[in-house]
Amino acid sequence: MRTGLEGKTALVTGASRGIGKAIATALAAEGANVVLSSRKQEGLDAAAKDILTAHPNARVLAKAAHVGDADQAAACVDATIAEFGGLDVLVNNAGTNPYFGPMVDIEPSAAAKTVEVNQFSIVSWTNLAWKRAMQEHGGSIINIASVGGMVTEHGIGYYNATKAAVIHLSRQFAMELAPKVRVNCIAPGLVKTHLARGLWEGNEEAISRHMPLGRLGEPEDIATAAVFLAGDTASWMTGQTLVVDGGSTIRPSIA
Repeated sequence: MRTGLEGKTALVTGASRGIGKAIATALAAEGANVVLSSRKQEGLDAAAKDILTAHPNARVLAKAAHVGDADQAAACVDATIAEFGGLDVLVNNAGTNPYFGPMVDIEPSAAAKTVEVNQFSIVSWTNLAWKRAMQEHGGSIINIASVGGMVTEHGIGYYNATKAAVIHLSRQFAMELAPKVRVNCIAPGLVKTHLARGLWEGNEEAISRHMPLGRLGEPEDIATAAVFLAGDTASWMTGQTLVVDGGSTIRPSIA
């Protein structure tokens, strides 16, 4: 099936590595113009170089922006439109987790940072995409949540709470922006990324034995789902959360 992404323009936040970079690479492979955004220009330039090495004909722009800074976010969206003439796909992927431990002990500053990056950036970047491009021309928005937003876990409870909010925000925006814009969500399980390394490094084999599909996720597993949601293949799909977790959420309970 054709995705219809050739010539479309996609903006991916948190795109210098991990899931964001994999999504940007996969979109470029489908012929989309791709804008990579994250905090540090150096990392973005390296990611852009890798994409162009794999796909020499790709059109790629690397534009640094902190997702929680309103002015930088607006500048990034404006640069996207100036460079490629529009914005068709927004992937809200940037995330952070500055705290590990019981929620009763989290400091307000850590809680505020987690909400700013994981939750409110969804609102601010979606608003920008809608008002500057998609309200007139339509588009597709994909938000990266987590299966943690559906369960309880030790240590990352507050992070998971913000991801639960992402799932609901996706549904709310899907209702508000229809029929012009489709808004969907991906809830990854444990993927081998830099952000999640504290959960799997040194313990990958043991964790994998308890996974129905026998392995942890790779960023490319999530990228494949993002391409599906971004393109014409999912043209009658909005407000949904696609779980990509190797079957971790279907494991039988111990009791």
